[in-house]
Amino acid sequence: MESNIKEKYKDLYKRAADVLKNAYAPYSGFSVGAAVLVSDGSVFTGVNVENSSYGSTICAERSAISAAITEGKREFEAIAIASSGGAAYPCGICRQVIFEFGNDIKIITGDNSESLEVNEIQDLLPKGFRL
Repeated sequence: MESNIKEKYKDLYKRAADVLKNAYAPYSGFSVGAAVLVSDGSVFTGVNVENSSYGSTICAERSAISAAITEGKREFEAIAIASSGGAAYPCGICRQVIFEFGNDIKIITGDNSESLEVNEIQDLLPKGFRL
């Protein structure tokens, strides 16, 4: 991976890790932070927000994407995910939401910013659904 790309992804992961403390996870104890990189270079963050009605819970990835969409952004380059439990991958619902916006969006995760793994969403969700 190119040095400047690697640094960009490390910075994105650090943004996800920075918001991790804001997660609301009283039921699972599993906090997640996400940072989505938009094609114009802007970054939007989100955290998981649990609810006693489990179906109302929103994942950090969808929270970050929703924040970007609220600001009119629709073209995503990458999303980084940090958690209180080490490397974390998007759940099935989040994979589908990410796939909605492109099949080559990079998914960045790891135990810390020095040991990152980068995948494309199409590799994590082969044959994703599209209308």
